[in-house]
Amino acid sequence: MKLISTDPALARLSLKNPLHFLALGFGSGLAAKAPGTFGTLAAVPLYLLMQPLGLGSYLALTLVLALAGIVICDKAAKDMGVHDHGAIVWDEVVGLLITLVAAPAGWGWLLAGFCLFRLFDILKPWPIRWLDAKVHGGFGIMIDDVLAGIFAFICLQLLARYL
Repeated sequence: MKLISTDPALARLSLKNPLHFLALGFGSGLAAKAPGTFGTLAAVPLYLLMQPLGLGSYLALTLVLALAGIVICDKAAKDMGVHDHGAIVWDEVVGLLITLVAAPAGWGWLLAGFCLFRLFDILKPWPIRWLDAKVHGGFGIMIDDVLAGIFAFICLQLLARYL
C-alpha cells in the first residue's frame, strides 16, 4: 500500500519552495488517499498554537492566512498545471481554522469541528458545489473551503449553544 501519492503533477512541486510547502499543507497533501482529510489534520497543530490568542488576533491571523491562501494555492496550481489538485490542501487548513473560531475548549469540540468541516467539504451543499465548479484560480480553490468552514462554524456554534 502506497502512502505517498505518485501523481506525476506533484513532481512539478518542491517542499523546499515555501509556497509549495504551504499549499501541500506542510506535506500532508502528499498522502495517497484522502489528502483533504490529512490536510485538515495538519491544521490541528496550527489551531492549537492559535487557540490561546484573543478573538480579534485569531480572526486577523485567519484572514491573513486565507488571503495568503489565494496566492499560495494559485501558484501551486499553476506550477502543477492542474486546477485544484487534491494535494493542494491549504484551503482545508484555513477551512478548519474558520470552523474553530471561538470554539469551546476541549478535544471533543475540536473533533466535532473537524468532522463538521470534513462533512461540508466532502458533501459540498449549495452554494459550495456551485462555487467549486464556477470559480477558478487561487480564489476558486479557497472559496469553497472558506464557505464550508463558515457552514461548519455555524453548526458548531449552534451545538455549543444548545448542548
